[in-house]
Amino acid sequence: MANLAIVDNNNVNVKTSSTSNSSTTILSRMNIHNKYRMVRSVGEDCSEEKELKTLIANKPEPICFKRFQPSGLMHIAEGIMEVMNVNKLTNAGCRVKILIGDQLARMNKKLGGDMEKIETVGLYMIEVWKAMGMNLKDGKVEILWSSKEIGSRVNEYLDLVSDITDKNSLARLKRCWKLMDRTDEVVYLNASQISTLGMQCADIFFLQADICQFGMDKREVNILAREYCDEIQRKNKPIVLSHHILPGLKEGQGKMSKKIPDSAIFMNDNEAEVNRKIEEAFCPEKVVEGNPCLEYIKYLIFPWFNGLVVEQIEQDGGVRTFKSFEDLIVHYQCGILQPDDLKVALSKAINKILQPVRNHFEDNDTAKQLLQSVLSYEVSG
Repeated sequence: MANLAIVDNNNVNVKTSSTSNSSTTILSRMNIHNKYRMVRSVGEDCSEEKELKTLIANKPEPICFKRFQPSGLMHIAEGIMEVMNVNKLTNAGCRVKILIGDQLARMNKKLGGDMEKIETVGLYMIEVWKAMGMNLKDGKVEILWSSKEIGSRVNEYLDLVSDITDKNSLARLKRCWKLMDRTDEVVYLNASQISTLGMQCADIFFLQADICQFGMDKREVNILAREYCDEIQRKNKPIVLSHHILPGLKEGQGKMSKKIPDSAIFMNDNEAEVNRKIEEAFCPEKVVEGNPCLEYIKYLIFPWFNGLVVEQIEQDGGVRTFKSFEDLIVHYQCGILQPDDLKVALSKAINKILQPVRNHFEDNDTAKQLLQSVLSYEVSG
């Protein structure tokens, strides 16, 4: 995306660009306070505000860590939201390490545990991020594969995983899994589940992360890493910066599910598919709470376009351009904006964002072949 204005709920204005010169110019004009505001704006929750301020004030290039498990087609939370977050972090001077969690995906039986398929999906994910304009050209973002990282220092990694699991009770690990999996009760954890918790925690230290930047659903395992620091008497704890989780399109769906295709908008959905899914989405009249369409507008459309254009018939107000989400909410709650008006505007905005991805996977032979392979795989997460 070229020179597209990106803002957040704290009115931090940033211009993103695919060129390194733009990123350098932005950073040179920023003071410590503005760098902090930009980094902090990525997260809905921060484990320690003071620690984050101190880190940014004292370390020119903090290391932010993100991990993704390849499991199938990428949805817009992994695509649009992640690109915005990564570009904010790099524009604020951070270095971002993105770990393709192929070993974790294999252990969790993603794509049947087939490493060849997992690698193919990982490569597909990278193509999506490239097409979306993730800042991959100036060396601020490093994409790593867990199998290679672990393989290069396998004994060190296994010792770390073992120590983390040894220093946590089964009850603590169960609570961590319960909050991650959003289940009411965890009766037992098998050996593989215990190992994957240890691995997720170990990755943070293995990659020397200063900031763990994941969704709210992964907050607990990152807090586990902070607690581990207390156990080993380590002063510098990883800061947990957790972003908002986008809900599914259907009523009561806490997050998108790849196993329920109509609950999610995928990065490779065509225009008709996006229109249909949003048309069928839960969007109760005058109701804001639990309304996924409004959440997508708040967390995707307003940050991307710095506003939303809604087209109504002339007698209902004609074309309206909303520059603040709060103003849009007022119009929706009082019924001036109807669900159908909102859905049409949302569909147009998302389709506009996704068009460069569609073009890339149509024009680039490598990307096209990867997508064809991913489409042939059975969905697993």
